[in-house]
Amino acid sequence: MHMQLSQQRLLVIGGTSGFGLAIAGQALQEGANVQIIGHTAAHVSAAMTQLGASDHLTGTALDAQDPTQLKAFFAAQPAFDHVVSMLGGAMGGGFLDNSVAAIRETIEDKFFANLQVAQLASDHLNQHGSLIFTSGAGGRPDNASGAIVGNQAINTMVAGLAVELAPDYRVNAVAPTWTPTGLWRQLSNAQLTEQTAAVSASNPLKRVATPAEVASAYVYLMQNEFITGQVLHVDGGVELV
Repeated sequence: MHMQLSQQRLLVIGGTSGFGLAIAGQALQEGANVQIIGHTAAHVSAAMTQLGASDHLTGTALDAQDPTQLKAFFAAQPAFDHVVSMLGGAMGGGFLDNSVAAIRETIEDKFFANLQVAQLASDHLNQHGSLIFTSGAGGRPDNASGAIVGNQAINTMVAGLAVELAPDYRVNAVAPTWTPTGLWRQLSNAQLTEQTAAVSASNPLKRVATPAEVASAYVYLMQNEFITGQVLHVDGGVELV
């Protein structure tokens, strides 16, 4: 059954920029009540301004990696129909040119932070609700070591949780490849152009995604109630070549 999001309660953890902001915008257009979590009050208010004032939109500033803050947040909220997590960063370099600490931190931020979200959020879902995590596609172990391990761990977690939380709830992930978003704000314009060209050259469609194309995959996973345990690749076929 294709389910509309009208009146559904959606939480986007990391909803103040990039894909998260685009997901919030698309869900609002579908009639959902959207709550976004961002790291700072300034990020949250900027995102809410960008999305446009609405009775259907609320925002909260907290550190979503802090279990105490996250627990308190869920305890104060009615249950959600869908919880989307954008948590997790990126990393460059292989296993030999990074420290164990740097690789561990990347895996911590990607996998363990999301596992914590899963354990807390799964107790605050409405019947037939879903969790959607963010994986990734297109890197290689020799040039994105800790990030690859983190993504593989997310995919494994999704497979496990989908069985553990069935039949009441669904669990999926979206795996985008590199896309020009605010995550890369530290790159200069020249570096951004260079990276965009490199990523475009390395996939069959010869371009990068738009944030809207990636965001629509999350919305689809909310709406299709017969999909669970899946990792939906929105990556231009990067892993085929």
